[in-house]
Formats: sequence, structure tokens, C-alpha cells
Amino acid sequence: WLDRCFEAHRRPHDQNLFPIVQGGLDVSRGGLRDICLAGFRERDDKAPGYAIGGLAGGESKDDFWKVVDHCCRALPDTKPRYLMGVGYPLDLVVCTALGVDMYDCVYPTRTARFGVALIDGEAPGTLRLKSHACSEDYRIIMHGCKCMA
Repeated sequence: WLDRCFEAHRRPHDQNLFPIVQGGLDVSRGGLRDICLAGFRERDDKAPGYAIGGLAGGESKDDFWKVVDHCCRALPDTKPRYLMGVGYPLDLVVCTALGVDMYDCVYPTRTARFGVALIDGEAPGTLRLKSHACSEDYRIIMHGCKCMA
């Protein structure tokens, strides 16, 4: 399937096509992830970077991080590594330390959907906009911010 994708890719100067490392939680020697990674190494000259996928969010943090670590160790340091579907701030920190360069993260969107603002300053963290304490507070969330909030 990867060869077909590379062959069909018509805009390589405008778009990056990252192969997605699959294989579930199998990080055993010669296991599913290793088989996938071996196929990618044979085609490394065509890939501008790599994605780490196949993690559904139901696995334990330990299993999740083991897979990310395994993939990052096997992927080239000279190309970006993109982790798909990260949902929590701790995962961003840990996975960056493991070698991930890019994310699509649901955390900011999900957090905002539930009426929570991420704030910086003297007391960084979260501000629960739907709480009773904020029900009649019409001050801006962050001074100097040019966003509509």
C-alpha cells in the first residue's frame, strides 16, 4: 500500500506524505511494529517524515509510551516524527522527551469545548469558565491577548 501511495502522490513539493507506523502494542523483536518499520526503512528515500499511529487511546500509559519509544528509536533522527491523536498534556511532555517532533492533539479543542481556558501567568493552569465563580465575571481572560476571548 505504501508504494501505491508514493506512486499516486502528485504534489510532493506542496504536501508531505508520512507513512504511518502500525502494529498495535506489539513491540517485540520481529513483531508487527518491527515488520512495518523494516518496510519503511526500504523506502526511506521517499518519505519526508514518519507518523506513529495505531494507538486508540484505550491502552495504558506505560504501553502507549513503550510503543512511542520503540518507534522513535527505530525511526531516523534526521526526519520529523509525528504522533497521531495525543489527548493529554503529560503525553506531549513524555513523548517529546522520547523523540516525537509533531502532534495533532485533541486536548486544546476538547478542553475548550467543556468551557475551560488554558491560562498562563502567576497561577498558570486552567480556568473553568462554567464555574459559579466565573458566572458573573466579564473580565478578559488574559490581558494583552489579541484573541476574541
